[in-house]
Amino acid sequence: MVGQTRGYRVFQVVNGVVLTVVVLVTLFPFVNIVARSFSGEQEIRSGQVSIWPKGFNLTTYDKVMSDAMFWTNYRNTVVYTVVATVIALVLTTCYAYVLSKRNLRGRGLLVGIAVFTMFFNGGLIPNYVLISSLGLRNTLWAIVLPNAISVFNLLVMKAFFESLPTELEEAAAVDGTGTYGTLLRIVMPLSKAVLATMLLFYAVSFWNSWFAGFLYMDRQELFPVTVYLRNLIAGATSGTDNTATSEAALQIAASIQAVTIVLIMTPIMLVYPFIQRYFVSGVMLGAVKG
Repeated sequence: MVGQTRGYRVFQVVNGVVLTVVVLVTLFPFVNIVARSFSGEQEIRSGQVSIWPKGFNLTTYDKVMSDAMFWTNYRNTVVYTVVATVIALVLTTCYAYVLSKRNLRGRGLLVGIAVFTMFFNGGLIPNYVLISSLGLRNTLWAIVLPNAISVFNLLVMKAFFESLPTELEEAAAVDGTGTYGTLLRIVMPLSKAVLATMLLFYAVSFWNSWFAGFLYMDRQELFPVTVYLRNLIAGATSGTDNTATSEAALQIAASIQAVTIVLIMTPIMLVYPFIQRYFVSGVMLGAVKG
């Protein structure tokens, strides 16, 4: 580019080198985990695995993926994540849109109630008693409803709605469009960035969640896949005597954590590229107070 100073060119070079180093440092743990998931037990235990698999081995993958219960629990996780994310997006959008109206009576109280829950909650035992008394244990709703609204996501979306021009909604009102029509036809099409960001936040949260399923589900066929893999890790790393275990059991114990991480994060990694272009703009626009 014409007119670039020497100092600016030096800055570009240094900036490129620094960012490249940051990317490599960030990628290394991920690549190492993938390499360990395909490596042999002796190589893993001796610390020989870096970025390339050593003693290539698929024993743990075969053990996990040949189990019918794994696929049942995987299907459960997909269902739980999709249903929970849809419900969370609907509730968060409606609540945030209401809170974005500055002339709303009781707006401060509604914001206060939401913020209060960020710092205080009933505790584990009261929540368990509540879910049990409502008859939600061993149901989809035990996972979906308690975490249906994230206050952080709510406040980000509220700030985004406040940044939209009020003239658009006023014009829609003059044309006879009601509140829900304005939200669906005017606000939502302009909010694709923040909606995609919230979709990613909620989907990752529900996909990775295991404690709710562990706490509220009694039957193995209802577990999410994270609980299945958690139990597999607990069984493989329970401190059994190595002299009394088979070679396959030792291999599973050595690589189960790496295989677990790879199996859980793969679906999110496949989805992320389609949402990534909205991610930065959604967070930045929602973080700017209008």
